[in-house]
Amino acid sequence: MNADVIQGNGAPSLAVFRPDISSLMTEIAQFLNQNGAPYTINIYPFISLHDDPNFPIDYAFFDGSQHPVQDGTLVYQNVFDASFDSLVAALAAAGPYGNMKIIVGEIGWPTDGDINANVEYAKKFNQGFLNHVLSNLGTPRRPNQAVEFYLFSLIDEDMKSIQPGNFERHWGIFEYDGKSKYSLSLTGANGQVLVQASGVKYLTNEWCIYNPSSGDQSKLGDSITYACENSDCTSLGYGCSCNEYLDAAGNASYAFNQYFQRFNQGPGTCDFNGLGHVVTKDPSKGSCDFIIQIAEPAVISNQYSSGSGGGGGGGSGSGVVGGYRMLWGSSASLMLATLSMLLHLFCFILT
Repeated sequence: MNADVIQGNGAPSLAVFRPDISSLMTEIAQFLNQNGAPYTINIYPFISLHDDPNFPIDYAFFDGSQHPVQDGTLVYQNVFDASFDSLVAALAAAGPYGNMKIIVGEIGWPTDGDINANVEYAKKFNQGFLNHVLSNLGTPRRPNQAVEFYLFSLIDEDMKSIQPGNFERHWGIFEYDGKSKYSLSLTGANGQVLVQASGVKYLTNEWCIYNPSSGDQSKLGDSITYACENSDCTSLGYGCSCNEYLDAAGNASYAFNQYFQRFNQGPGTCDFNGLGHVVTKDPSKGSCDFIIQIAEPAVISNQYSSGSGGGGGGGSGSGVVGGYRMLWGSSASLMLATLSMLLHLFCFILT
């Protein structure tokens, strides 16, 4: 369940299940309790910050807050503890379920796609969270108890729906090619850190960028739209990794290159009504990375068809990240299913 099944009333001890789904939540809790099963909840402090402009940012992390929540004799210094204990209170209010085992099914922080989604905050949150739960201090309502959780997620999902926000494609702790985005100790402070994929091979050092001196300039807008509809341009948004580094021409180049790489630098994929051309000098700027696609010679045999944006399109491709195959294009649904299974690699069960 997502944490929005709970209706908060200020203090965690006053939390209950939302009135519109209270009966259903009680039935679910009863069923789980009868079968000795845990209640699994997703907790996303980032979403709390994203959805509420008045949310105190320090309350999302684990360094202590200038805005703690006083709940009787209990004090909450971070929103994770408050969210976890809100579920404990809601379960207790629904019936004899206050001692039910709780698993955090998803928790994490995105690295792009929003002004508060960046590598600095993601590292701060994920490392702070790991240190917090690995200390076995528990939460104010369940002190000195271990927490079982799943860190979300292993790798970015470039085909995921962005209806909630552009950040939805950037929860991974690894880049698309298996490089770790930041140093993260999985066993607490100064412990074992992430191991990057090795031996990854890439396509030729070629990038597709916008050429303002050629082609039908009246079709630039349509070409950019076409490129972004068939690739991932979420890094171009306000406050995102490319926002402060690129001008309008740079945005067009980024969109063109995303499409060009997604379809494995195939024939016709840098046309865009004559507006695109291939270069061999990396156009990356600052934190805005113009990627090169992963190469796996045995499987790069895509087929391309013309599209309304003039860039070509269609087909599917694949690459290998850390020994795991990733699929694009028509195989996107299989890719997401594979990623879902891979997330279990990052299940940390604390006993």
